Amino acid sequence: MSTQPAAGPIRIGARGSKLSLAQSGTIQRRIAAALGVDPQDQAEVDRVAPLVVITTTGDRVQDRRLLEIGGKGLFTKEIEEALLEGRIDCAVHSMKDVPAVLPEGLCIGAIPPREDPRDAFLSRGPQRLEDLSEGAILGTASLRRQAQSLHRRPDLKVQLLRGNVDTRLAKLAAGEADAILLAYAGLRRLGLGHLPSSLLDPKEAPPAPGQGALAIETRVADKDLPWVRALRCETTTLTVAAERGALVALEASCKTPIGAHAWLEGGTCKLIVEALTPDGARRFRHTGEAELSQLADPEASAHALGVSLGEAIKAEAGDAISL
Repeated sequence: MSTQPAAGPIRIGARGSKLSLAQSGTIQRRIAAALGVDPQDQAEVDRVAPLVVITTTGDRVQDRRLLEIGGKGLFTKEIEEALLEGRIDCAVHSMKDVPAVLPEGLCIGAIPPREDPRDAFLSRGPQRLEDLSEGAILGTASLRRQAQSLHRRPDLKVQLLRGNVDTRLAKLAAGEADAILLAYAGLRRLGLGHLPSSLLDPKEAPPAPGQGALAIETRVADKDLPWVRALRCETTTLTVAAERGALVALEASCKTPIGAHAWLEGGTCKLIVEALTPDGARRFRHTGEAELSQLADPEASAHALGVSLGEAIKAEAGDAISL
């Protein structure tokens, strides 16, 4: 039986980049399946769950770091406005781009199964960050990746490298950088998972909170509709809740180099959180775990674990980790 509301098709808001369209296409097919449509029938998929492309400020401004123009919310603002105005019914975001606090009336309705959360190292020769020559140029637009890399290799020269995946790969091939760091999940979703020279250990260099996961943002009133519930992955929801708890505690944005990596072992959620000074000279790390299997609200407990570790770092680091 179809769970499609009488109002009509489920309109999916997405950015226009190749990666965003690949991610949104996956969710589009899952929503169609939840509505009783064959996900292989693209014409029907487009009819019941059409994609609505929305260009964001973050997409338009490519020559500056996000922290200089307003932070990570610039990848979600215009899409959230469309959601609040009823022009779309849900939005697909990379979870790492979603701010800790959402506009009133909106929520993360579902978090589907997570892709690999690790950072990928790509270069024109060396296999690992440690193998780069002294003074080599590392391209990245992420303050976290910059700080983590400089913590391990303070001799490196970090160069701003924004743009979509194809643009960054082209800049690497053209010699504008000796190596770059990208989210492995994005490469895999684009069919480029074979390109990295190596992958960073997420326990040694924790990725951005929520990296590798997608956020399906909906209006609060719609969060328990059957097609929304069908997209949820409990394991990913719990680990992302822990990581984003640290994000909330640290009031983190693109101005704060913070990494968080959570995983489940049995019914226990384990979490590593770190924050660094922008130059990588100082690193603050806390680890913890929480038993979730017997709890009535495991998501809240996972979130609380993240908050506690984030608060511990904040108390220890003070203003050292903010620009």
